[in-house]
Amino acid sequence: MKRSIGIVSATAMVLALAACGGDTGTDTPAEDDTSAEDTSEEPPADTGDDTATDDDTEATTDPDEGGLALPDLSGEELEVAAVWTGTEEERFNLVLDAFAQETGATIQYTSTGDDIAPVLTPRVAGGNPPDVAMLPQPGLLSEFAGQDALQPLTTDVEANIDANYDAVWKDLGSVDGELYGVWFKAANKSTVWYDVEALDAAGVTAPATWDDMVTASQTVSDSGVTPWSIAGADGWTLTDWFENVYLSQAGAEMYDQLTNHEIPWTDPSVEEALNTLAQIWGADGFVVPGALQNDFPTSVTTVFSSGDAAMVYEGDFVAGVINDETDSVVGEDANFFPFPAVGDAPAVVGGGDVAVAFTDTEATMALMTYLASPEAAEIWVTEGGFTSPNKSVDTSLYPDDLSRGIAEGLIAAGDAFRFDMSDQMPSAFGGTPGAGMWQDLTDFLSDPTDVQGTMDSLEANASEAYGR
Repeated sequence: MKRSIGIVSATAMVLALAACGGDTGTDTPAEDDTSAEDTSEEPPADTGDDTATDDDTEATTDPDEGGLALPDLSGEELEVAAVWTGTEEERFNLVLDAFAQETGATIQYTSTGDDIAPVLTPRVAGGNPPDVAMLPQPGLLSEFAGQDALQPLTTDVEANIDANYDAVWKDLGSVDGELYGVWFKAANKSTVWYDVEALDAAGVTAPATWDDMVTASQTVSDSGVTPWSIAGADGWTLTDWFENVYLSQAGAEMYDQLTNHEIPWTDPSVEEALNTLAQIWGADGFVVPGALQNDFPTSVTTVFSSGDAAMVYEGDFVAGVINDETDSVVGEDANFFPFPAVGDAPAVVGGGDVAVAFTDTEATMALMTYLASPEAAEIWVTEGGFTSPNKSVDTSLYPDDLSRGIAEGLIAAGDAFRFDMSDQMPSAFGGTPGAGMWQDLTDFLSDPTDVQGTMDSLEANASEAYGR
């Protein structure tokens, strides 16, 4: 016989689990090793008032208690795989610990290191996948769904997603109309980070539009500081620049069409976006010399350590590099502003990690329901180094104004949010160093006057990767 157990509030759970570990700093970079950790907890004491029937063994929302009700899963074992290591692993284990404590299930966490696909693929082929995996790209979700390796989510999981997420996140978790994924962790990749002293000295305030940002760049340059540090050696950062410009300028519908190669890369909208990028990439004195040799961490330290530039564009994870590799203090001498509107309105581009189920047991679906709840997300939110796409999360629980602002910007975008374009494309075009979109935009950074040549190369490489 089963019993339903109401989960406690996230704040109380974090306090209860404080002894389990996890500091309040930012995320540490992922390591390459693979590890496993048992996050099992002793099941709650049985009060002897078991009254549940077979009808209430599914995880459901309890409207009377106002929280999430979970089944008794004593004796059940689950394996959860993700790329997270270090601090991120510790904090995710707090989330899993809470589920284990409330249900009596035993959970083993397996870290795959940075590249999860080579770890999961042979396990799926061998019939031994983890119960749940956190995938960092929609393309991987589509790939495993196309192999019939994933289990469709139950109505209880779907109800939690409908209640707690904007429709765009449900769409990103679906393939051909079938729901497979719960987006648990997100990254806001529409943030521009700046040296507060450099902008203050130039008399520049946060720009609201692209034209304002170009003007601000000239003002900073005139003050004797190079405005921009760009990571030209890491092509993925250049795709993110393009995506932010294109989404705001061309709109979400055309963004989706270009992502799926339903319009060519020689479309006038691409030409307009490249010409817009050239206003900064190609302007005299706007980009720090040697940008083509700078990787992402170097692009950040160039601003916040050596002081050779005033601004760097990239996602919310820039804060981690600032904290780990410079003496600057985020929120004091390092800050950010949202990527400004290029078209009629600003847009938010992001990334994230989606939970998928490889098994369809009661325990697996209960965990998926839990991961779609604000209670689960709020545990990591309180610890820091985490942005949730769950709109029901209490944003007052974010540990500082900066992380709260990043999260609220992501949520406020609603259905205007779009996932990183290159992460949704065939990897040969959107995710390979020295090839496809990465290389084409690197070449464009080298020569921002060659708009037509860049479009022609992008289209040729996309056609080869998509097979059309």
